[in-house]
Amino acid sequence: MKNMSSLISLVVGPQHPALHEPERFVFKIEGETIVDVEPRLGYVHRGIEKLMETKEHTEAIYLAERVCGICNVAHTLSFGEAIEEAAGIEVPSRAKYLRVIIHELNRIHSHLLLLGVAAELMGFETLFMLIWRDREIVMKLVEDLTGNRVISSLVIVGGVSRDISLELIHKMKKHLPKLYERVKQYKKMMEEDPTFTARTVNVGYLSKSKMLELGGVGPTARGSSVKMDVRDFDPYEAYDEIPFNVAVYDEGDSWARFMVRVDEVLEAINIILYALDHLPQGPIRVIPPRAFEGEGFGRVEAPRGEVFHHTIWRGESKPWRHRIRTPTYANIPAVCEMFKGYHLADAPVILGSIDPCFSCTDRLYVVDAKTGKEKVIPYWYIRKKYWKR
Repeated sequence: MKNMSSLISLVVGPQHPALHEPERFVFKIEGETIVDVEPRLGYVHRGIEKLMETKEHTEAIYLAERVCGICNVAHTLSFGEAIEEAAGIEVPSRAKYLRVIIHELNRIHSHLLLLGVAAELMGFETLFMLIWRDREIVMKLVEDLTGNRVISSLVIVGGVSRDISLELIHKMKKHLPKLYERVKQYKKMMEEDPTFTARTVNVGYLSKSKMLELGGVGPTARGSSVKMDVRDFDPYEAYDEIPFNVAVYDEGDSWARFMVRVDEVLEAINIILYALDHLPQGPIRVIPPRAFEGEGFGRVEAPRGEVFHHTIWRGESKPWRHRIRTPTYANIPAVCEMFKGYHLADAPVILGSIDPCFSCTDRLYVVDAKTGKEKVIPYWYIRKKYWKR
């Protein structure tokens, strides 16, 4: 049993030198070894769920898209599916395939971004530049498909906003196989290069049983042999028609979590090529009603793990309640456990291995100290009390 009085508390954040979002971790360290950690989030709460109640679904989908800029497709897809279930809308088959294509392009972009950043954290600048060079291939294809490089705005309630051209189909079939071969080279490098393996192998280990106990999701969980992927066990859109493999590693360390993402990039390319070859003909959208009554759920596998949208409508043009659950929120308990027993120098790599996104994670509840009940703080009150001019 550690003597807690002899431990040093090291505060990291909220402005972090490696991650460009505000978060605060208080590490309890003995020498260079992390004994315990206390997370502190909530610095960038934006009130999106409450704001949803003031928007019609034609407006709110763009708000959902900005819950996370990198995972924007996952949020519009989850939001759209929740609204479509509540309103009883059936999306056309062609739209489902187009949604899968942009969903997987978004996954590739996110994973390559993270893998490049991870290489930079380790001082592997060459790998960082190579991965981000090839990420540009995906960004250009996303721009050709949607008109935008990052925030795609392709998924809308009832389908998609635009169709794909034959020229772009040929372009994707030309460039994606080349990207596939390059990613295979990076995989070999990550398996063998001592610069990468020394910083990741047997670092940040978490067992399968502990991961299940702490409720980890996405590649974080699959790196600890938890075969849990929404596309597989609860398929949505066209995933029940498209063959793919769920990437799972047994090692449970930071290396395994990064390798899951490498394999998922390769699988995503195969999924897109299959979808392009089997793209159905027909319409790409249906017109949804403006007001309706119902309850709906949207559940998709974002690059970081399961994203969940829950919506309730009571016959008006705006939702009565809309709730969002993001994957990083679910992975925070797991990463805090991963830190324990490892050196402080390992912390950036361990944290990076879950691909954290704190802006989409933040939630805020205000509780009245006298009654113990939640209450809403109006904007004018916050402005008057806390904004100094």
